[in-house]
Amino acid sequence: MKRSHLVLFGLAAVLGVAAAGTAGCGATGGRNVFNDGGAGGDDSAGEGSGGPGHGGNGGSDGVGGSFVGPGAGGSAGGEAQCSNDQNVDNDGDGFSEAQGDCNDCDVNVSPGSIEVATDASNPEAKPADEDCDMVVDNVAPASCDDNIALEDTDPQNGARALDLCQFITPADKKWGVLSAQYVRANGGPASYTKHIGIQSGFGPNVNVQKGTRMLTLSSGYARLPNQAGACGGLSCSQIGAGIAPAGFPQDVPGCAGDTEINDDVGLEVKIRSPKNATGYKFKFKFYSMEFPEYVCTSFNDQFIALATPAPMGSINGNISFDKNTNPVSVNIAFFDVCAYDSFYPQFTCPLGPGEMEGTGFGTWDEAGGTSWLQTQAPIKGGDEVTIRWAIWDTGDTAWDSTVLVDGFEWVANGGTVVVGTDPIEDPT
Repeated sequence: MKRSHLVLFGLAAVLGVAAAGTAGCGATGGRNVFNDGGAGGDDSAGEGSGGPGHGGNGGSDGVGGSFVGPGAGGSAGGEAQCSNDQNVDNDGDGFSEAQGDCNDCDVNVSPGSIEVATDASNPEAKPADEDCDMVVDNVAPASCDDNIALEDTDPQNGARALDLCQFITPADKKWGVLSAQYVRANGGPASYTKHIGIQSGFGPNVNVQKGTRMLTLSSGYARLPNQAGACGGLSCSQIGAGIAPAGFPQDVPGCAGDTEINDDVGLEVKIRSPKNATGYKFKFKFYSMEFPEYVCTSFNDQFIALATPAPMGSINGNISFDKNTNPVSVNIAFFDVCAYDSFYPQFTCPLGPGEMEGTGFGTWDEAGGTSWLQTQAPIKGGDEVTIRWAIWDTGDTAWDSTVLVDGFEWVANGGTVVVGTDPIEDPT
């Protein structure tokens, strides 16, 4: 067996998220029924056709905006063109005032947006009601996965284990999960097997990242040694030969590759993003019995997060990889969990073996895993995306690998999101 090693170091691109800006409105108070404003005026009587309000924040000099009432002067007006017709969607976010838009001059505010908590560290931040439910800062529930059983086969509960909590129909204009299904790596249907599990922890030292459950996918059995149906060895196969998605398995430059995959399983969800979202993120942690013996060999078990449509920066649609564009496998730069082995002194594993305790990895032979990692990817507000989290055994059915996936969240506080994966500095 080839026992060479491709040394991979470096972190994925750092993903900065800047503070959000809101669409200019040119008025404050009352309903959003104003036209383009000029320079702000002095406090004076407001003029125009709107209902009672608090004057113009962007009317012409000495004249309020389109509200009747005492003027409040203000700064230069915004660019939004708003009308008095409550049935007109002035900001183009899919909702008019008649449909519940509480600020029809801000595309980031509507019943189709997600609530964003006010940044307490920013003294200039002002609370807002982004989702127009008449309550400020009531962010989406942190958990919807309580009491889901390990053996649960409902794909919607698989999505809930990822903390995707809101489900919608195609006719619904809000954001949320449109569909969920367990699949093979190529998207074909999968029968329910022990290769899927809903775990409340992974041994004594690996905790759920959000809520109370996390999704576990395995090319072996997604069970801990003390759970019914555990594999009890290096390899367990219940699925057999599969078909990889186009462009996969992805070879690592300088290492042997293979086109055969086995025991492939995944969860695929179709979701619509909130109107104010600029991206999304999720956490994962990968383990493999292949480490370290089969680093840089054809036995390169892989985990992918395949997004359709593929965002800019993805690799054949995959959004989880290191900065050297290597897919998640024993060849990824973040393989930091293992016990020191003098036969493989090049693998120092700075996190040590603690996060393998009680998992079955390392019980019968060497094994290893990554730290908790987080992937981010961009999306436009109101767009629909299908994400397929899938794992498989490459080259044979032996020596299994497992991935934990948890903590899906929307990025809705502004800024530019780019595809990338980074270690989480302080995992829980």
